[in-house]
Amino acid sequence: MQKGQIRVQTENIFPIIKKFLYSDHEIFLRELVSNAVDASQKLKTLSSIGEAKGELGELRIDVVLDAKEKTLSIIDRGVGMTGEEVDKYINQVAFSGAEEFMEKYKDANIIGHFGLGFYSSFMVSDKVEIFSKSHKESSGVYWSCDGSPEFELYEVDYNERGTKIILHINEESKEFLEAGRIKGILERFCKFLPIPIYFSEAGETKEEGEEKSINNTDPVWIKKPSELSKEDYEKFYKELYPYNETPLFWIHLNVDYPFNLTGVLYFPKIKQSYEIQKDKIQLYSNQVFVTDEVKDIVPEFLMLLQGVIDSPDIPLNVSRSYLQGDPNVKKINAHITKKVADKLDEIFRNDRSSLEEKWESLGLFVKYGMMTDDKFLEKANKFLVMEDTDGKFHTLEEYKTATETLQKNKDGKQVILYTTNPVQQDAYVQASKAKGYIVVKMETLVDAAFINTMEMKWENVSFVRVDADIVDNLIDKQESNESILSKDDEEKLKDLFALDISDLHVTTEIKGLSPESAPVVATRPEFMRRMKDMGAVGGGMTAFYAQMPDEVTLTVNGNHPIYQTLLKETDADVQQKQVRNLADLALLSQGLLKGNALTNFINRSVELLQG
Repeated sequence: MQKGQIRVQTENIFPIIKKFLYSDHEIFLRELVSNAVDASQKLKTLSSIGEAKGELGELRIDVVLDAKEKTLSIIDRGVGMTGEEVDKYINQVAFSGAEEFMEKYKDANIIGHFGLGFYSSFMVSDKVEIFSKSHKESSGVYWSCDGSPEFELYEVDYNERGTKIILHINEESKEFLEAGRIKGILERFCKFLPIPIYFSEAGETKEEGEEKSINNTDPVWIKKPSELSKEDYEKFYKELYPYNETPLFWIHLNVDYPFNLTGVLYFPKIKQSYEIQKDKIQLYSNQVFVTDEVKDIVPEFLMLLQGVIDSPDIPLNVSRSYLQGDPNVKKINAHITKKVADKLDEIFRNDRSSLEEKWESLGLFVKYGMMTDDKFLEKANKFLVMEDTDGKFHTLEEYKTATETLQKNKDGKQVILYTTNPVQQDAYVQASKAKGYIVVKMETLVDAAFINTMEMKWENVSFVRVDADIVDNLIDKQESNESILSKDDEEKLKDLFALDISDLHVTTEIKGLSPESAPVVATRPEFMRRMKDMGAVGGGMTAFYAQMPDEVTLTVNGNHPIYQTLLKETDADVQQKQVRNLADLALLSQGLLKGNALTNFINRSVELLQG
């Protein structure tokens, strides 16, 4: 029997292990199960090259909870350890003190460093025991330690090849004596480990065939794409996200140089912008779950994707600043961007109608990417499509070609006319279409930012909303035709339309529009409307714009026949009510007539109808 002191300054090391090794103590179980998987995988390898003799038998890992005895056991049937190996891997972790411990392991990949991973057990235990039997030996060994510098190590009769670790859970960690808590941790961190893992409670008996492993040992991302069907990918997606709709499509990642990366990324269906949720991609290292916070590893605009990425080249226990500077992380980030762009380009070239059908969801990814990643923008310029109000899709180049003659302004810029609400802005859309213009829909949460960004990134392109001006002025700000009214009648109308409308800054002008155009058209200047929109969502420097009154121009169409009658009205009160109603109708078309003003409009309309 051997007794001794672990060769570390334990009075410093154990507090560090308990407080600082991991921020989340539940990780201890991931570490111990991962070590058990490593031991099982190592035995498989040794057996395949003839270095491990005898039958492998069933390679499995058992996690057994005994709440009454306050213990949790992790049992594997892997390579096992000799007494010398226990001394080497457990006792001689080669620390000389707390400072060296922190220095040596601060940037280490914990999985696979048996000593360090094993010591995470002391975060939750008063005492830890090990029974182990090496595949090379006929007898077993026993080791125990209570978290002090002292340990015991001696030979015992342990008949099972492999290792059994028994944790005596401490009072502060009694949550780990609840079956639901342990099962939850295993399902989260060990769901796709390559060796079957079984959870049970002490004294529990199960009929043959009742036992079910908690993990899928053969997830799709470790297979070759050629081995998988559409159904395989969709079934795996349901395993990850049981309540989601079938995804639009997916990208299978499989790289082994200059870094290791496997995984499957899914494009989910997003029907409404408010459904957007990030942190849906799970990061694994050799099938061990690490985190679902993959910022910096995955480009920001692809945080809307779902699925799994697995890379042993991503360190598991390092700071965010380390991740940002890690060369492999940068390469992986760039590779994922390229794969996504290539996939979208392939769909556009080979099955454009499919891309267009899915654009309601895909447009969010593409536009977000074009705003935030210039390399993606370069490729996406070819497959970005914009849907017009007739349901036809145009790439940027196609739109430019179709509008080359009609939609260039006096500065030579191509004007992209858009609507943010085709129903509410229908009158403006119809007026634009009557001129032969093509109006595209920009209705999602990202579109306001997308328009502002693309005006800076695309050459000679200007976005103008259909209600930014009267249709005659939308493209070139050309002089409108004069109205058929006399100068005296124009002055009378100006006086009549000099309205004081609360919460609005109103400018009135008299123009000679087509007699078929509305009698009054309300428009909102593009620049000020955008600043208000940005202030409403962005805060910061633009926040004060959100508090300013809406700027509205009321263009009175002097050529509309209604004014021939209105100007002859002898009852000044009726005339003023008619004028206010015409103005309110225009404001209503812009969604600017609300509350008390809307009530007054309804009451006034009834009164005028009653005569």
